Amino acid sequence: MKKQKDRKETTFFQRFIYWGFIPLLIVLFLGLLIASFAGVNVFQQAKELAGKIPFISNVAVQEDNENISEYKEKMIQLDAEIQNKNAEIEQLKKKIEDKDAEQERYKVEKKRLEETIDELKEQQEQNKREFKDIVSTYASMSPKKAAPIVLEMNDDEAVKILTNLPTESLAKILENMPADKAAKYTEKLSINAN
Repeated sequence: MKKQKDRKETTFFQRFIYWGFIPLLIVLFLGLLIASFAGVNVFQQAKELAGKIPFISNVAVQEDNENISEYKEKMIQLDAEIQNKNAEIEQLKKKIEDKDAEQERYKVEKKRLEETIDELKEQQEQNKREFKDIVSTYASMSPKKAAPIVLEMNDDEAVKILTNLPTESLAKILENMPADKAAKYTEKLSINAN
């Protein structure tokens, strides 16, 4: 008899699993499958139904409140990070604009300096031509007329002109100067030559 009882309990449990539990799982699976194809969010619907049941709704509301507060904290942190990043971006943009403006100033300054250099070179060339003209004028003058003019000049200017004269013209001009002045200019010319 005991064997029969064990068999009945075992067979009853087996029957329950085969005839009750497994078909229930199959029906639930098919129901979820049909609902998902129909476009119904089963989990959302279950949540709404759980909200209508008193005990379950309190638990769900507490969980939702905790989740909402966590999300709010995360949102606040993310907003703060976004504001920090935006501030950094603005600072970098300002630095870039400052660098661009500084670079533009340098370009303008460079252009102005190049123009000044060109003007100075042009002026230097003109001064060289004028000086060559002056030297050629003294070289073509008679030594008797050139010597008194050179004596009236500033010593530096006179030495500069005398240095650039051809040797023959220089010798004739120095001959027409008083001996002490000719010696002074000869000495200065020899210092410049070295």
